[in-house]
Amino acid sequence: MSESVKSDREKSIEEKVSSALSHRIRIEIRCLLNESTYSAAELAARTRWSLPTISYHLKQMLRSRLIEIARVEKVRNVDQHFYRALELPVVDDEEAAALPREVKQEYAAVILQAVMAECLGALRADKLTEPGVCMMWNWFNLDGQGRQEFAEEQRESWNRLVEIEARSTNRRAESNEEGQTMIAAILGFERSRPVCSPAPSMHRLTPVERDD
Repeated sequence: MSESVKSDREKSIEEKVSSALSHRIRIEIRCLLNESTYSAAELAARTRWSLPTISYHLKQMLRSRLIEIARVEKVRNVDQHFYRALELPVVDDEEAAALPREVKQEYAAVILQAVMAECLGALRADKLTEPGVCMMWNWFNLDGQGRQEFAEEQRESWNRLVEIEARSTNRRAESNEEGQTMIAAILGFERSRPVCSPAPSMHRLTPVERDD
């Protein structure tokens, strides 16, 4: 086993996530693989990067298990690999609670890779300054009951977003209006270390409220 392969395999999940988001090209690749399955040639055609450059980063991401091979096809007697974002089985809340800690850590890593790649991709495309963008973060000091209410509120909010998309899909089927692809990410977790003070109020970007 080469030292480089051994080193990649020994990286922690945190280091792998950092690796996936540390390079502009890998962010572009990750965003595209969030959409669909692509070969190296198809990824090169959808970006401004050369095929050798794309192939190099795919090799590094594959080695670190940031992505995976979806299928292999014969093209002119040559194996062509098609890649996708790393997939994990879909689990419900009860199944998720029963997962071993290391598996939960892997789920968290996959989600963070996808979310952060989309955020950085949108930032570079200047999509985070457009009207209607809503971004905010804070920390909240809660007791046990508050922590449970916090989680329930997040689940209900997510369910409302799913319902909004369903209604929007029905309207667009009648109007033929072109859809806008919006990213929504709901994260709720205990901070790495406790803090009693409130988060700075400046960490907030929300649409301007209008008086209808």
